[in-house]
Amino acid sequence: MFATYRAFLSLAALSLIVWSSVFQPGQAAAGSLAAPSGPVVLTVSGRITQTNGAAGAQFDLAMLEALPGRVAKVKTPWAEGVNAFEGPLARAVLQAVGAQGSKLRITALNDYSAEVPLDDFLKFDVILALKKNDAYLPVRHQGPIFVIYPFDSNPGLYNEVYFGRSVWQVKSIEVQ
Repeated sequence: MFATYRAFLSLAALSLIVWSSVFQPGQAAAGSLAAPSGPVVLTVSGRITQTNGAAGAQFDLAMLEALPGRVAKVKTPWAEGVNAFEGPLARAVLQAVGAQGSKLRITALNDYSAEVPLDDFLKFDVILALKKNDAYLPVRHQGPIFVIYPFDSNPGLYNEVYFGRSVWQVKSIEVQ
C-alpha cells in the first residue's frame, strides 16, 4: 500500500509540473535571465526558455548592450550615405532567451509587423541597432531598435526581401 501511495504522490507532482508549464508558461519557464533595471525597450515572447517575467523576456538598453554585438557601416535606403549602426547581434538575443522556433514576428511601436525566418538571425550578422553614428536612435528616427542586415559584408542582401524584414521602431519579437 505504501508503494501505491508513493506512486500516487509522484503522479500528482508530475501532473502539477505539467499543469504549471502549460497553463503558467511565464512562471514555469522562467530561466536565469536577469530582470531589467531600466525602462524596457524590447520584449521577446513565444517559444523561449529563458524569461524574466510574465510577458516573456524583457530587455533594457544595458542588457542589450551587454550582449555580443558589432558595428555595421552600411548604406541603406532609409538614410543618405554610409552610416555606422551599432547594436547586439540578433542571434545573441535569441540565444539569451533560448529561442526555439522557425520564424519571428517582429513588431514596431506603430504595430507594423514583419515575419522573419529565425534562420536569418542565425546565419547572417543581423544586428538590433541601438545607435546610428554613435548616437542612440530616437523614436523619431527609427529607434529605439532598428533591425539592420549586414549589407556591408553581404551585398546580396541589399534587396526588397531584406528591406521588408528591416523593421524599425522595434518593440517586440515573438518567436513562433
